[in-house]
Amino acid sequence: MRLTIIGGGGFRVPLVYRALLTQRATGAARCAEVTLFDTDPLRVGVVAAVLAQQAKDVPDAPAVRVAQNLDDALRGADFVFSALRAGGTAGRVADERGPLAEGVLGQETVGAGGVLYGLRTIPAALRLADRVLAVAPEAWVINFTNPAGMVTEAMTTRLGHRVIGICDSPVGLVRRAARAAGVDPAEVGYSYVGLNHLGWLLSLTHGGRELLPGLLADDAALASFEEGRLFGADWLRALGSLPNEYLQYYYFARETRAAAEAAERTRGEFLHAQQGAFFAGTARDPARALERWEGTRREREETYGAEARAAGGDDRPRDAEDLEGGGYERVALALMRAIAEDRRTRLILNVRNGGTVPALPGHVIVETVCEVDAQGAHPVPTLTPGLAETGLMLQVKAVERATVQAAATGSRAAALRALALHPLVDSVAAAARILDRAGGFPAA
Repeated sequence: MRLTIIGGGGFRVPLVYRALLTQRATGAARCAEVTLFDTDPLRVGVVAAVLAQQAKDVPDAPAVRVAQNLDDALRGADFVFSALRAGGTAGRVADERGPLAEGVLGQETVGAGGVLYGLRTIPAALRLADRVLAVAPEAWVINFTNPAGMVTEAMTTRLGHRVIGICDSPVGLVRRAARAAGVDPAEVGYSYVGLNHLGWLLSLTHGGRELLPGLLADDAALASFEEGRLFGADWLRALGSLPNEYLQYYYFARETRAAAEAAERTRGEFLHAQQGAFFAGTARDPARALERWEGTRREREETYGAEARAAGGDDRPRDAEDLEGGGYERVALALMRAIAEDRRTRLILNVRNGGTVPALPGHVIVETVCEVDAQGAHPVPTLTPGLAETGLMLQVKAVERATVQAAATGSRAAALRALALHPLVDSVAAAARILDRAGGFPAA
């Protein structure tokens, strides 16, 4: 099995390779080669050095190759992992600061910042999809490029069901909720539905017994994990479900915006400085590449979500297990293994809706529970979200569809519609100024 990583200079690539090394002992389908491709030679060189040190003294570790061009990277790939960051971390800084200047939330994937990131990223994702079709039409594309839902939706227009979006937030929520309920996360059943970064855990079962009502009634259990502390027992009981952590930006919009405005620097500015220092320093001292990466990764994980926690008055550190890695690499490898080995596996993924959410068109991308086999990912029947959840999904999906249209066609009207219709943008005039500040958008 050959895996190609587009965005191979990404900071989290060593998490994928570490998971591949760990998976070797399970008897899973073996990955013989990992090919990295990135437009930044310094970054991909540093990542290759980290991977080489990870593989030291590991017998039969997957070979690592750095490709010089995109077609070379794709040729012969069985799986293509898309982890693009169009515009780099500097682009993220602009996406977050521009909206904040208008009194609107600035966040990488949510609100105006997410729309701006999508406008910049979708054209690159579509170019990648076109080259996959031309060079590796039998490959499966696993998309982790943010905003993952809308980027996956854009890529399906070229690749159909052979592109599947992944995210680590839902599986993390299930894992933390199961531990809080006192059961093994590997033994639970669950119902989860929504859009990427906009979903709800509607059911959690163990041995045929529904656990969610008991968990929601237990103040101490709710206070033991991140989402319970973020949203608070009263609101979770009012909802009757467990929301994805990113719904903090919707349910506590005033508080999260105020926390972002009060912060000395945005999350993007923190990562821009941190990653810049890591890559520059490691390029000068490659002998310590793995050691430096581990230290930087730990700091990154410890500070993840700090802004949202501060908005809720929670200054406690993240759970120890969540500090070990983002989790998305485990989802990616489980997905690859299920397809490669035709091993039926249940995962939460970003796939075409079908009839999962009746209020949404069948071809749009939703995030829900799927069964995966050699033919791809298939949504399983799930609980229907309530009116409030469905309404929010419909509005945000309209924003996503307008963003995809604007990015694919160059339509300024569609771009303005995407920004102005987002529930976290409270003014059409502000939306127009945010768009102009970002460089505008030519009329189609």
